[in-house]
Parts: sequence; C-alpha cells; structure tokens
Amino acid sequence: MTTRAVVVGLGHYLPERVVPNAEFEASLDTSDEWIKLRSGIEQRHFAAEGETTSDLATHAAKKALAHAGLGPNDLDAIVLATSTADLTFPSAATMVQSAIGMTRGFAFDVQAVCAGFIYAMSTANALIVSGQAKRIMVIGAETFSRIMDWSDRGTCVLFGDGAGAVILEAQDGVGDTSDRGILAVDLNSDGQHRDILFVDGGVSTQTTGYLRMQGKEVFRHAVEKLAATATTAMQSAGITSEDVDWIVPHQANIRIIQGTAKKLGLSMDHVIVTVQDHGNTSAASIPLALSVGVERGQIKQGDVIVTEAIGGGLAWGAVVLRW
Repeated sequence: MTTRAVVVGLGHYLPERVVPNAEFEASLDTSDEWIKLRSGIEQRHFAAEGETTSDLATHAAKKALAHAGLGPNDLDAIVLATSTADLTFPSAATMVQSAIGMTRGFAFDVQAVCAGFIYAMSTANALIVSGQAKRIMVIGAETFSRIMDWSDRGTCVLFGDGAGAVILEAQDGVGDTSDRGILAVDLNSDGQHRDILFVDGGVSTQTTGYLRMQGKEVFRHAVEKLAATATTAMQSAGITSEDVDWIVPHQANIRIIQGTAKKLGLSMDHVIVTVQDHGNTSAASIPLALSVGVERGQIKQGDVIVTEAIGGGLAWGAVVLRW
C-alpha cells in the first residue's frame, strides 16, 4: 500500500470590496479595455481597512472544515502560503490556528510568492507521506493591495486579495495513477532572476517597500517554465496530457495561461480560469480557482488535475493530483 495525501475539503473567501477596472481610470493613464486586453482581468477584491491576511485565511479555513465535516482539532497541522503575513512574527498560520479554535498540532508559514501554494502542498504532502501528520490544512492567503504602488499602472491593476484552503488527509492507495491524492510534485527556483519580480523593502532594510515587476521579462520566463514544470510533474506521475482533465494554473495573466495550455497540448476547455474575477491573488490564486472549479461543478471526484505556478524568486513548480 502507498500513502497518498487526498483532498477531503476546501473553501475560499474573497473580501467584500469589489474593484472593477474602471475604478483605476480616475487616477491612472489606463482603461478597462487596456487592462482586459493585456491581462484578462475585469475586477479584483481588496481587503477592508483593518482586514488582515490571517482574517481572510481564517474565513477560508472555516469553510474548508465545514465542507469536509471536520472540527479544528481533527487537523494535525496548518501550512499557510503567503508573502503578506500580518506581522513579521508570529506566523499567520498560528493566528489561524488560534482563530479556528485548534488547540493541538502545529502551524507555520511558507513563502514562495505566487508559487507559495505549490510549495505548501509539497510540504504538506511530504509530512503526510512520511507519517508525521494525518490531516493538514493547506492555505494560500494574500493581501497584495497592501504592497501596491498606486502610481504604477503596470502592477497595481493586476493584483487582488483573497484566500483559499484545502484539507489533505492520509489515505491508502495502491501506488499507481488510479490513486486519489497527490501523485507527483516538481519544485524549482533560480535566484538569479530575483530583480524581475520583487518588493523593494523588508525587515532587515527597515523599509516597507512596494511590488516591482518587469512584466515582459516575467512573461518570457513564465510560459516556458510553467510548461516545463508541469511536464516534469506529469512524467513523474506517469501520465500524459491526454490523461489530464483540468489544468488549474496560477491566475496571473490570461495570456500566460493560454500560452502554457498550448505548450502542454491542451485546449482552454480543460483550464479553470478565474483571473477575470479575482486578478492575481498570488499564493491564494490556485486554491481559490480549485474551490471555484468545484463550486461550478467543473471539478469532480476522480479528475486528474495539474496545478502550476511561478512567482518571485524566481520560484516555480507543479503538482499533479487525482481529485
């Protein structure tokens, strides 16, 4: 028998404030048409004043627990992916642990920017496969609106806030591609490219900073690296593109999503797309898209799913799982 980390619950949360593209027209040299043409984004959600990343994560966590029919102390751990934690420390994960009433186990954050959820899923999978935990909540949550330069039309129109959560549970499998759960993971990073996507501030520099991005350079790396990592993960899982029911990509830019699907030989009919409604929510985008895909009735039990993401670092990776 083989131990697999199987998704048994999920949920998502979006702040109440919806920001359409038109809202930027008053302060920036931009338009709804310009934003949609270059990114596919039509609107995004922004957290309210005083609403933190751990608040968003807590809402998503509670929904995931309800969906799974579990209580907080049925969890052994929380792994939370974020680049916009409430405080330098403690971790946002421990704040969620307290907020949901979880009084056992352990919780910690993972920071790999937009690839954070992939890294968190990989970490949770390793903990489950090694026997260190039976049931883990994996959360992606961000408040990127807090690190935007509102005078930079190339970045501030692209990002939004939100959170998504999945619960992974150890279950027995037979060890082949028919198993439910995570079948393969591929992780990568290359610090040589850090200057094309970064925040120009941090604790050790005693500054807050804003997100800075060289959009053309990020795009150039994104399609190639996303297709490559997805292919590597599929090969590790023993599947081909023909076996894939859904790609659930990081929702950064519709052109990146389309380009990656084309390289993988899959039509957009096999891609879950939410970028038009949420914008780029960084580490939250994949769990948000998974939750919406299930809510829409697109993702069903037994489906083979490939998720992939790339973010600052550069860090990128993919997970293959059977729902």
